[in-house]
Amino acid sequence: MAPWMTRLGLVLSLAALLAAGRAGAASAQAGPVDLELVLAVDASGSIDEDEARLQRAGWAEAITHPRVLGAIRSGGHGAIAVMYLEWAAIGCENVAVPWMRISDAVSAQRFAAVIEKAKRLDCWGGNAIGDAVDFATKSLVANRFNAKRQVIDVSGDGPNTLGQPVELARERALALGITINGLVIMDPARFFNAPGGGTLEDYYRNAIAGGPGSFVMVAKGRGNFREAALAKLVREIAGRSETPSRDYAATAGGGAAEGHATAR
Repeated sequence: MAPWMTRLGLVLSLAALLAAGRAGAASAQAGPVDLELVLAVDASGSIDEDEARLQRAGWAEAITHPRVLGAIRSGGHGAIAVMYLEWAAIGCENVAVPWMRISDAVSAQRFAAVIEKAKRLDCWGGNAIGDAVDFATKSLVANRFNAKRQVIDVSGDGPNTLGQPVELARERALALGITINGLVIMDPARFFNAPGGGTLEDYYRNAIAGGPGSFVMVAKGRGNFREAALAKLVREIAGRSETPSRDYAATAGGGAAEGHATAR
C-alpha cells in the first residue's frame, strides 16, 4: 500500500473517532480531572480463573492504596477518571467498570468493589489487542471527562494474535495525544515469545507502548502482579517512577531500549 494511502486511512479513522466522541459527549457535561486512564486487561483464553481473579484483586488493591490516593491528591484537580476494560478476541471487549471519577478513599473503594463484583467476559478466544486499543481510544474521546493526559494501560501475557495490527491502532491513539503503557505478565510455565523473536517485553515496548513518557513494566510471575500494578498506577498518575523490586522491571516504552531498570 502506498504511504499516502496509509496516511489517508489514518486521517479518516481519526475523523471517525473524533465524530463519535463529540456525539457521545454532547449530552453530558465534561468534568475536569488530571488523568483519564483506561485499564485494558487481558481476559483471553490464556488467562485462567485464578489469574483473572488475581488481576482484578491486584488492580482493586492498587487503586485503593495510600500511595495511589496520594498521587491522585497531588494533581491540580485532585481527581482522575478510570475505566476498567477486559479484552479477548475480535469484538470481545467488556467494560467491567464504566468511567468513574476517583478523588478519595471512598470513590476508590467504590471502583474497587465494582471490579471485584463484575461478571467476567465470556468471549475468550485469542488476543485482539489492536481492537482493544481502538475501543479504549474511542472511549477516551467520547467520555464526559476533560484531562490534559490520557493513558491506555494494556496488561497481558501474550502478543496480538487476532484482528487488526496493534501497531496501526497505536498510531491512531498516538495521533490523538494518547499515551499507551504496558504491563507484561510473565508466567514461567506459559511463556510466550514475541513474533519475529525477542521477548514479550520487547514486543510490548516496540509494538504496543508509545507516546510521551510511555513505559513497560514486567510482573515476573503471578505473585508479583499486585506490586507491579501498584507501582504502575503511581507512575501513571503522578508521573514519577516507583523503585522496582527484584521481581519486576520497568523499561522505557515506544521502542526505547534505554532506561531498563531492574533492582538488585
